[in-house]
Amino acid sequence: MRNILLDTDVLINFLRGKEKARLFLESAVRESALLCSVITVAEIHSGMLVPETERTRELLEGLHIVEVTREIAEKAGGYKRDMKRQRLELMDCLIAATAYCNRAILATGNVKHYPMQDIETLLVPV
Repeated sequence: MRNILLDTDVLINFLRGKEKARLFLESAVRESALLCSVITVAEIHSGMLVPETERTRELLEGLHIVEVTREIAEKAGGYKRDMKRQRLELMDCLIAATAYCNRAILATGNVKHYPMQDIETLLVPV
């Protein structure tokens, strides 16, 4: 079974009722282990609407939440340092490093945020 790390935008699109995100997650859950970074948990909660609280809690409880380890932090710092021309956000570097360290495919709605050559990304249409 492969690991898929879900980016924040995929989960937000699901929570906001986007059909393509729902179809993707329904398919992925049957054939993959679904992971989520604690960074994504923070990003989701920072923009969560009050009516989404219960649904968000249920969704996150169904995922394997990956903590930021020293290995992930060091890898993320390396991405940020080595790819200065690309103006990467540290949060995106941490998410990418989480995918790398967990040998996961990073499912995202915006692959441009993840130009790292050592991770595999999967575009999830909006």
